[in-house]
Amino acid sequence: MLSEKTMQIVKSTAPVLKEKGTEITSCFYKRMFNAHPELKNIFNMSRQQTGGQPKALAYTVLQAAENIDRLEALLPVVTQIGHKHKSLNVKPEHYPIVGHHLLEAIEIVLGDAATEEILQAWAEAYEEIARVFIEIEKQMYDEDKKQDGNWEGFKPFVVLDKRVESETITSFYLKPADGTDLPPFSPGQYVSVRIKIPGEQYFLTRQYSLSDAWNKDYYRISVKLEAEEGKPKGRVSSYLHEAMEVGASLEVSAPAGDFALSEQTDQPVYFISAGSGITPVMSMVKTLAAKENDRQITFIHAAKSEKHHAFKEEVEKLIGEKQEGRLLFIYSQASGEPSDHVINGRLNDDILKTAVKNTDAAFYICGPLSFMKSVIEGLQNLGVPMENIRYESFASSLDMQIAN
Repeated sequence: MLSEKTMQIVKSTAPVLKEKGTEITSCFYKRMFNAHPELKNIFNMSRQQTGGQPKALAYTVLQAAENIDRLEALLPVVTQIGHKHKSLNVKPEHYPIVGHHLLEAIEIVLGDAATEEILQAWAEAYEEIARVFIEIEKQMYDEDKKQDGNWEGFKPFVVLDKRVESETITSFYLKPADGTDLPPFSPGQYVSVRIKIPGEQYFLTRQYSLSDAWNKDYYRISVKLEAEEGKPKGRVSSYLHEAMEVGASLEVSAPAGDFALSEQTDQPVYFISAGSGITPVMSMVKTLAAKENDRQITFIHAAKSEKHHAFKEEVEKLIGEKQEGRLLFIYSQASGEPSDHVINGRLNDDILKTAVKNTDAAFYICGPLSFMKSVIEGLQNLGVPMENIRYESFASSLDMQIAN
């Protein structure tokens, strides 16, 4: 338990952390990777290069400083990060390494302002924060152990099938190399995929949403080729698209993630996605479509064009067979003639107002940051309570908060 004095000292550092947080975390990562290059097998080095990871960690550190006297307020964020840590096989022994280099970075960046008293207070605070993370992650690991067929860390899989879903998205059907049955997962969760690419010194690991309802034989992930104009192709996504063929091997973590469908209700549900944000939503809608109930489903998806729209026919068949199902596709680049469920344009407040018939429904949203922020704001303007809205962006909820 932290003393009142320690908490006050840590809280007093919040202003300087707000100003110099990213500088501190950038210094931290550089020094940690120099001392422990093996940790590059865990971290997404692309997010290091773009600055996304140092920025997200800086925000987490700032939130910890501001809430050190009530860490329970950070529980949703800690849980989300804990799921990601579990999928990457982060263990208790990693936390002292992080703590050592984080304190070292604080001392370097703050210079004389980092007094012995401040450093000692942060050492104590970090130990308490690490304890919270370790306990939550232990609960997650323990829950996995209770489930038949689950595993810890990474397990060898083979590519059972590979299917092009759109101009930019390809699905991979992954089967355990040992032929064992796969454990159930919550619709909306993801797995970490770890591969060793020729020419790369370290493993590359990425998280991909499971895009199918559970079955015991295979998991399906659907990967967008990261290839924005003027930027280099995503190292992992391009390798999967261009080099990973049927029969190839890779490693996969057990499913994780807290963006998950609540199945124990008959509450009407809206799925609102954009681009490759359709992937976790597909797992949810396929799970619901397989159930024999009258739960009302509204499926809204925005894409650049019809050729960029993955799972179009699959969704039309799924929702079309549901008496209580409604569909709406929105293309920012005109793709043929509009129909009863196809609109050319962009998802905006007017379209939301027309499409949303029930503000007491459950809403599941996934897509790019700007899309997410716009949709959530639009739903709130319609009177949808925030507790009815669940979201998953390809950044993180931390990034969502940073952008606010």
